[in-house]
Amino acid sequence: MAVLSGIHPVTEALRAKRPLDRVLIAQGAGGPRIQTVIDLARQSGVPVRFEPRAALDRLAGTAAHQGLLALGAAKKYAELDAVASVSSAGGLLVVLDGVEDPHNLGAIIRTAHAAGAAGVVIPERRAASLTDVVAKAAAGALEHLPVVRVTNITRSLEELKQKGYWIYGVDERGTEIYDAVAFTEPSALVLGAEGKGLHEQVRRHCDVLVRIPMAGKISSL
Repeated sequence: MAVLSGIHPVTEALRAKRPLDRVLIAQGAGGPRIQTVIDLARQSGVPVRFEPRAALDRLAGTAAHQGLLALGAAKKYAELDAVASVSSAGGLLVVLDGVEDPHNLGAIIRTAHAAGAAGVVIPERRAASLTDVVAKAAAGALEHLPVVRVTNITRSLEELKQKGYWIYGVDERGTEIYDAVAFTEPSALVLGAEGKGLHEQVRRHCDVLVRIPMAGKISSL
C-alpha cells in the first residue's frame, strides 16, 4: 500500500486515474484546492474520509502532508522497451546513474516532465526509488511521466543504442557545452550521482560528453 501526501501528488494521482483506495483529509482542512480533491475523488468513485490530523501524521510518518493523504497501489514502473518506443518518435529519455537523494530524484522527474521528456530511467541498486518523498518533490509530475527501473544502466544504454539512440552524458570533463550541441533524436541524456558524477563504465558508453558551465566554485548542481 502506497501513501501519497500533499496537494499536488494527490490531485495529479486522481487526475491520472491512478487506482486509489481512499482519500483522507484532516478534520478542519479546507479551501478551494481541498474541494478540488474532493470533487475529483467523487468523480472517480474514491471514498473520502475526514480523520484527526494525528491519524494522518501517523500514516504519513510526518506532519508535512498539507492535511491530505491518499492510499492506494504503489506507482508501477514502466518497461524500457515501451518507453523507448515512444521516445524514438523524436523524444528524449533521461537516464540517472545512481541519484541517491529522493528529493533530487523528484526534482529531476518534475524538470524532465516540464522539458517534454518521454521518461526517466533509474537503476535498481544504490539509487533512490519511487517513494512518497519523491512523489511530493515531483509535485504531481510522477503521475504523468513513466519511470523505468533497470538492473544495469550500461546494458540499458547498449539497448538504447541498438534502437538508434544517441547517448549524451553530462560530465564536467565534457568537451561541448550542453546548449551548443545539436542533439540527435532519439536521444538519451545521462546524469550522474550526487558528488560522484558518472561512473567510468557509464561514461565510456556515452557517444558525446557535454558539460554545464558553472560560475561558482562547486563542480556540480
